[in-house]
Amino acid sequence: MWKRKGRKGRRTAEPVPVELCDLCAGVFPESESVTGYVPDSSAAHAVNEHVDGLRLLTTCSDEHFDVLKEGYAQRPFVDEELWAAKLTRVLTAGPQALSLDQLGCRTGLQESQIRAGIAWHNERMREAQQRSDP
Repeated sequence: MWKRKGRKGRRTAEPVPVELCDLCAGVFPESESVTGYVPDSSAAHAVNEHVDGLRLLTTCSDEHFDVLKEGYAQRPFVDEELWAAKLTRVLTAGPQALSLDQLGCRTGLQESQIRAGIAWHNERMREAQQRSDP
């Protein structure tokens, strides 16, 4: 006859928080991560507007962080792209029919910035449509 060993007194191992490297997709312990913000006009945070225009990078090493940082440094920062991202955030989170004044209050943008952001967005949509048309 056999006897099953009980679990009484056994501790379960706590899971170790892990991260994913933005460059190599390697998984590693969170405590070993290298993180930081780089300028990126396409980055609009979902809820924290104070980091709009900054992209949070997470990597497994200083070398990988430097590679990504250099890549973002080569990319131009386009104000209109950031304004379009801010507008998109507001319009996808609430009513889509807002006046320019309401958009200004919710985004912190001036009317000229709102118009430029919309124009930038519309031009990107036209370009995408032209690329997909046969």
